[in-house]
Amino acid sequence: MRRASRRLLEIAPSATLAVDARANALRAAGAHVISFGVGQPDFPTPAPVVDVAAAACREPRNHQYTPAGGLAELKAAVVAKTERDSGIRYDPSQVLITNGGKHAVFTALASLLDPGDEVLLPAPYWTTYPEAIRLAGGTPVELACPDTTGFKVSVDQLDVAVSDRTKALIFVSPSNPTGVVYTPDETRAIGEWAVANGVWVITDEIYEHLTYGDSVFTSMPAAVPALRDQCLIVNGVAKTYAMTGWRVGWMIGPPDIVQVADGYQSHTTGNIANVSQRAAIAAVEGGLEEVARMREAFARRGAVMHKLLSSIRGVTCVEPQGAFYCFPNVTGLLGRDYGGVTPLTSLELADVALAQTHVAFVPGEAFGAPGYARFSYATSDEAIEEGIGRLVEWATRAAS
Repeated sequence: MRRASRRLLEIAPSATLAVDARANALRAAGAHVISFGVGQPDFPTPAPVVDVAAAACREPRNHQYTPAGGLAELKAAVVAKTERDSGIRYDPSQVLITNGGKHAVFTALASLLDPGDEVLLPAPYWTTYPEAIRLAGGTPVELACPDTTGFKVSVDQLDVAVSDRTKALIFVSPSNPTGVVYTPDETRAIGEWAVANGVWVITDEIYEHLTYGDSVFTSMPAAVPALRDQCLIVNGVAKTYAMTGWRVGWMIGPPDIVQVADGYQSHTTGNIANVSQRAAIAAVEGGLEEVARMREAFARRGAVMHKLLSSIRGVTCVEPQGAFYCFPNVTGLLGRDYGGVTPLTSLELADVALAQTHVAFVPGEAFGAPGYARFSYATSDEAIEEGIGRLVEWATRAAS
């Protein structure tokens, strides 16, 4: 008899966390490792948010169970924040508070899918999406969107991929892992396609405040009001407010789906940690001054990283427009001799680079995009200069 369930045995572990674990193992052995793996801001959570959390620890009301779907005060704060940032008015009954954005993604899929339902998944995609789809009983249908398309899915592609089994589309802008941002017109066209074809959209808006230059965030249900009854928004405080460890996210959607999701959550996690919820209220009700400061730093770092990566012979890189990732095409680095080792895939390239340069990045295979690599610039300017500098020197030696 099999000891573990087939369903869980078939899950691919998080590649980003795996890269971080290997980097940490090298650090423990004394190596000076620079990691561009895990995507989380390197800034501390804003002090006023921390102060609210510290005070909340001393309040007995936060020591007990609260509603599984989230505190009423936080739901109201999310409603106000969504109207402020996206121009859409929801009712608190349409909000479910979750244990982080990742949990919101899983809950959204679990709330919609039956076995055999298909979910259209543009690739490159965040590494968790296909596993969450499968765990919810669905089938991911990957749509290749290489750098030649700007890493964006087209309505023509969607027309080809849709079937009578299609239940939903995953839409992400700004994008993890590519850093691209769909224009308002592109977002509207995809939303109108979804309405015309009766396809749900799960739109991940976790990077909404991290856009650069002329790029702007557009919430799809705001651009296409007719979509609201078949759209789930997933979001959270992690990226905007440097609160990855606080684990607070949310899902917004039609009341009937949110009610189902609330019942599901009541049997799986119960309420989110109350202190974290109190901190999240302070974050979303506060101003965006700290967010603007972080965004300015990310914009500067992204420009530096893009320039350095683009200087490597054999590498091409789309300039990041949002989030905090560069996603270069590294196929030109494959097949070279790196000290007696010849990587033939981006997965092998990442392993060799980590071993020989002590620089960690995530191979494109993790995102359904072999031949690419994800570099997070949510790290210091000094780390970017030194880390990418090591790769420039390493790749140059192999090319000579």
